[in-house]
Amino acid sequence: MANYAIGDVQGCFGELQLLLEKIAFNPALDRLYFVGDIVNRGPKSLETLRFIKNLGDSAVTVLGNHDLHLLAVACGASKTKRRDTFGDILAAPDREELLDWLRTRPLLHSGDKFYLIHAGLPPQWDMDTATRCAQEVEAVLREKNGGGFFDHMYGDLPNQWSETLEGWPRIRFITNCFTRLRYCDRNGVLDMKEKGGLGSQAAHLMPWFRVQGRRSEGATLIFGHWSTLGYHVENNCYCLDTGCLWGKDLTALRLSGDFARFSVPCLTNAHQIPGD
Repeated sequence: MANYAIGDVQGCFGELQLLLEKIAFNPALDRLYFVGDIVNRGPKSLETLRFIKNLGDSAVTVLGNHDLHLLAVACGASKTKRRDTFGDILAAPDREELLDWLRTRPLLHSGDKFYLIHAGLPPQWDMDTATRCAQEVEAVLREKNGGGFFDHMYGDLPNQWSETLEGWPRIRFITNCFTRLRYCDRNGVLDMKEKGGLGSQAAHLMPWFRVQGRRSEGATLIFGHWSTLGYHVENNCYCLDTGCLWGKDLTALRLSGDFARFSVPCLTNAHQIPGD
C-alpha cells in the first residue's frame, strides 16, 4: 500500500492518467491525496471531477479556490470568467451529484503524520486552531446551497487573524487562508495581490511558511496553489503545484516512507497563461 499527494490538476485529465500509470496506482491498495483545484482552466474538468469522485475512499481532496469558484458560479453567486473551463460540468446530466460531492470536501485533511491544505496557514494558527477554523467553514458549506457562503466569499478583507472576528468576515478570512494565501508580513497580515515566485514580492512580505514563530511549524504540510513557486520543500512544507496547467509538470509525492517525487510533463503546449 502506498499514499501519494498530487498537485493541482485543474482539469488536466490526460496528464493525471499518465501520472497514475507512472506510480502504478492501484485503487484497491493505494490512496491519493489531492491538494485542491481539481477543476478549471484545463481542458477536461468534467472527466477529472467524475474520476476523482468515483475513486471513493481511494482518494481525498481538499477544496481550492477554483473548486469554490465553480460552486459559486453554479449557485448564481458569481459569473464565469473569461478563462473558466468548467462549462462541461455545469451542463452535465450528473451536475448536481458532482457539485454536492465537491461542496462537501474539506478545507483541511489530517493524514498520517501530515496535513493536506490547498494554499496556506496564517502564522497565528497552530494545527488545533487550523482544524477548528476549517470545520467552521465546512459546516456552513454543507448547509443547503452553501448556507449563503458564496454570496460572501469574495474579498480580501479582513486581512489579519483575530479570535474576535465574527460572522462572514471571519468565514472569509479563514477561506482566504486555506484557498488563496501565498504571502504575508511578519505579523501575519495577508497580501492577496502578490502571486509571483520567491524574490518577486515586496520587501516587507514573505511566504507564509517562512514567518518566524509560525505556530504550525512543527507540522508537515502538503499544499499546492502556487505554480510560480513550483515544487518546493522548506520548513516541513511541501508545495506540489508544478504548473501542469501552464505547460510544465504534474507532480505526485509519495507519502509512504521516502517522500519520493514523480512528475509527468504537460501533454500539449501551455493550456493557459500563468495566473491565479
